[in-house]
Amino acid sequence: MAKRDFYEVLGVGKGASADEIKKAYRKKAKELHPDRNADNPDAESQFKEANEAHEILKDAEKKAAYDRFGHAAFDGSMGGGGGPRGGHPGGDFSSAFSDVFDDLFGDFMGGGGQRGGGRQRASRGADLRYNLRVSLEEAFSGLQKTINVPTSVACDSCNGSGAEGGAEPATCPTCSGMGKVRAQQGFFTVERTCPTCSGLGQIIKNPCKACGGQGRVEKDRALSVNIPAGVETGTRIRLAGEGEAGMRGGPSGDLYIFIEVSPHKIFERDGVNLYCRVPVSMASAALGGDIEVPTIDGGRSRVKIPAGSQSGRQMRLRSKGMPALRGGGSGDMMIELAVETPVNLTSRQKELLREFEDMSSDNNPESSSFFSSVKGFWDSMKG
Repeated sequence: MAKRDFYEVLGVGKGASADEIKKAYRKKAKELHPDRNADNPDAESQFKEANEAHEILKDAEKKAAYDRFGHAAFDGSMGGGGGPRGGHPGGDFSSAFSDVFDDLFGDFMGGGGQRGGGRQRASRGADLRYNLRVSLEEAFSGLQKTINVPTSVACDSCNGSGAEGGAEPATCPTCSGMGKVRAQQGFFTVERTCPTCSGLGQIIKNPCKACGGQGRVEKDRALSVNIPAGVETGTRIRLAGEGEAGMRGGPSGDLYIFIEVSPHKIFERDGVNLYCRVPVSMASAALGGDIEVPTIDGGRSRVKIPAGSQSGRQMRLRSKGMPALRGGGSGDMMIELAVETPVNLTSRQKELLREFEDMSSDNNPESSSFFSSVKGFWDSMKG
């Protein structure tokens, strides 16, 4: 029986691109897979036919030969050495299923974002985290700070290659540089990381003595970090390429600095706003007056206390809070009054307070209102 045209098998035109051929093959493979066509005795042969067509048309050189000579380019009639991979173009069924498995699920099998056992000659270094604590004053003004980060850096002896004298690594003989090997397990062909090169695709015959073939060494590194004004706890600063050095000359990871702002003795922060609890004497709260309060920039501000102020009263100082991290002005500072009861009174002070108490029964509106409500409550309970 004459073979069908490979383009016809996959349902594409002769001028189809590599992506179009691949897409058509994946669709055919799903349609014709024997597990989905138990009632079709021809499913296996059709599946192999689609796989054979894909094997030829996905390879640029084989596709060119097929376009010129047709099936004769691979049936041995032109003196060739047989079909693809040194055998029949269709291959055995388990090999065909393996190709489909690779094509459909290669993203999950391959490491580092590579498909179907792609080479990983050098791996990217790990990202690092550094926790940095700053004061509220430093968070307000921003600063330039030098930190010491223990990390892996490229080995100077081998220039990061891992080989003595900086020599080039050799191709792994076990996986031929692919980084993965295949093993037949019954119906399935399973792909695993190469045990010889650990997936790198290369081996080092003469490892560097300074780094043991890793291409990197442990070292403390001093870095200058710019802390912008307005940072708060949880702010993350990324320093690209300042993380751990990659294996065997691979790119370095990133360094992430996480900011923690220390609690302050005077100010309490809420976003860009600051709160300051200021104690005032009972007399100052009653009579009113001016007080001086500190600001986060180290300055002072005068605040007028209205006469008759109670504990918990708040007054706002505009733009005296923290700066916004990415511009946009500053927050406010809230002054909260805490009326303080005097202690350790002298006999004369006690006498004056008693006299004041006797004379001020009508000057405490909140107390009068409260005790009036209490009296009404008791009277209702008696009734």
